[in-house]
Amino acid sequence: MPTLFIPDRFAGRTAIVTGAGSGIGKATAIRLAREGATVIATDLVHARLDELAADLGHSGLVPVQGDITRGETVTALVAAAGGRVDVLANVAGIMDGFLPAGEVDDDTWDRVFAVNLTAVFRLTRAVLPLMIARQRGAIVNVASEAALRGSAAGAAYTSSKHGLLGLTRSTAFMYARDGIRVNAVAPGPVRTGIEAPMKSAMAAERLGPLFATNMPSIAEPEQLAAAITWLASDDASNVTGIVLPSDGGWSAL
Repeated sequence: MPTLFIPDRFAGRTAIVTGAGSGIGKATAIRLAREGATVIATDLVHARLDELAADLGHSGLVPVQGDITRGETVTALVAAAGGRVDVLANVAGIMDGFLPAGEVDDDTWDRVFAVNLTAVFRLTRAVLPLMIARQRGAIVNVASEAALRGSAAGAAYTSSKHGLLGLTRSTAFMYARDGIRVNAVAPGPVRTGIEAPMKSAMAAERLGPLFATNMPSIAEPEQLAAAITWLASDDASNVTGIVLPSDGGWSAL
């Protein structure tokens, strides 16, 4: 499916995109850049950012390699934006091996929350003063079908994505008068580089039949990027505090 870019939709604007080296993050960074934005792109793996730069082939990209759970990476991203952030797309995320509460270990729980929720909060906190100063801004958080139900992932991932919706709604309400819109996209299965092995026999028994009968076809990252960039654009100027499922109808079951 070819992507139909909208020329200059983000002309003159600056966007931060996390997880920009692959999957949904890469597709989002490419779309924002090709629609005119200066994109501050971050990823844990430097080689992925090099590939992104090669794919774009122009100067609208500012790569920042780093771990978004670390304060110095958050500081570097805001510094690279040069005092202006119009869009923050929190895309980076990790899975949890589908481990149920009785099997998930502390390290997995802490790491999943650090990437999927705490890093999003810290980046949001860091860009809010810049958006407030301009009295405008758009934040889009990538949640998950697991944010809408308890039968799509393990305990840590599901809890982190439910928490992300709480952060999205609270921030949307608190900063609406400052012209800041905050929304979330909830994908179903997407063709990305995220590894999602099922490490639990219990999860395989409980979730396997549901996945076999109810899971929709796998979406392409560009389909999610289209939803993210719409929410980040002026076309969604009256939309804030929502969760937009982009899951092939999975949430309707």
